[in-house]
Amino acid sequence: MRMDERYPIGKFEWEGEISAEQRERWMEEIEELPAKLRAAVRDLTPEQLKLPYREGGWTLLQVVHHVADSHMNSLTRFKLALTEDTPTIRPYYEDRWAELADSLSEEIDVSLTLLEALHRRWVLLLRSMKEEDFARSFLHPESGTFSRLDYALGNYVWHGNHHLAHITELRDRLGL
Repeated sequence: MRMDERYPIGKFEWEGEISAEQRERWMEEIEELPAKLRAAVRDLTPEQLKLPYREGGWTLLQVVHHVADSHMNSLTRFKLALTEDTPTIRPYYEDRWAELADSLSEEIDVSLTLLEALHRRWVLLLRSMKEEDFARSFLHPESGTFSRLDYALGNYVWHGNHHLAHITELRDRLGL
């Protein structure tokens, strides 16, 4: 069976309760992601960073910049949910953001460094949260769904690993 290049690790699915132990594992993954992304793109040339991870997909450069954009939005969503009563978050057009000049041409190290600082702050926030904080939620206006912070944490761990796999799978396919 051929791997789906769009979803190399499948889609995020979680049902039921999320234990404190699971949240801790996810926090560790959030903490480790920037180093894993840096390692995944290490030694790639500027030409290789312009390769799309799949036909019709973003370039590796756009993928890394997208993870930084997305995780900045996530940290903001966590902070809104922790300081407001079930806030409605603001969605953004990630496909349009990926076409802006900073995503198309900025050096990859800028977003890798941003992710290191961002994830450091995010992990500090996550580890300061109480059990009941993880039950807080925000409303996504496009889907009309409420997302609990514990579920959102798992979803963003999946998101980082999903895009990491885009990079590592392309490197494996092309022998880079």
